[in-house]
Amino acid sequence: MTEVLRAEDVDVVRNGRPILQEVSLTVRAGEHWALLGANGAGKSTLLGLLGALIHPTRGTVEVLGRRLGRVDLRELRSSVGHVDPRHPLSSPLRVRDVVLTGLTNSVEPVPRSQPAPEQEERAGELIRTLGLADHREARWPTLSQGQRGRTLIARALMPQPRLLLLDEPATGLDLPGREQLIGALEELRLAHPRLATVLVTHHLEELPPGTTHAVLLREGRVLALGPVAEVLTGDQVGKCFDLPLTLERRDGRWTVRIGRRA
Repeated sequence: MTEVLRAEDVDVVRNGRPILQEVSLTVRAGEHWALLGANGAGKSTLLGLLGALIHPTRGTVEVLGRRLGRVDLRELRSSVGHVDPRHPLSSPLRVRDVVLTGLTNSVEPVPRSQPAPEQEERAGELIRTLGLADHREARWPTLSQGQRGRTLIARALMPQPRLLLLDEPATGLDLPGREQLIGALEELRLAHPRLATVLVTHHLEELPPGTTHAVLLREGRVLALGPVAEVLTGDQVGKCFDLPLTLERRDGRWTVRIGRRA
């Protein structure tokens, strides 16, 4: 399988304080990774490295075959879809217009920039895939948090990236919104079999059934990584969050309880 991401022995230090230590990770095309850990574990920092937003203090990071420090980061970022639920849009843009801003990687439409017919068609396909066909003309302020999240995923996919990074996409969602988002991610996986994804969360219930691999971070270090069946166990996730946990998986979805079975 084609490598999409590779991090080797990565450290990130800020103001003399280690944020990440000796982190190594390889993501290949078609894999869907979950990045889990308690608040402050270093999840968002690691996602920033993988998305070419920051440089490592030590170690090497290669994104889409290009090493950070030897490539124009702005150019590289245009090949990576990055979904942040804190998208700073305040204008009442329509869903289709928000999705089309993914072509220019801008918050607002770029003046005098007109999408080509095939780009309009791709935006429509993504809007349908993400379950937003009935909201294509809806304005941003009228959307629910879940609808906004799915709009931002469609936006991130407009440049046809090989990699999609999702930073806690279920933040602020109610139960129906969360389930709609998870369903949309499953549709996306089936529609784009070569796309690789990395999803940051600290709730296992938010993981789509198609999740293939997982990383557990604790205090900036990798506690475990690999296929989900090997990593997402009660013992290992319990160590990650410093709690006695029991995990169950049914139909590809996880549930978590505090306490162990007798």
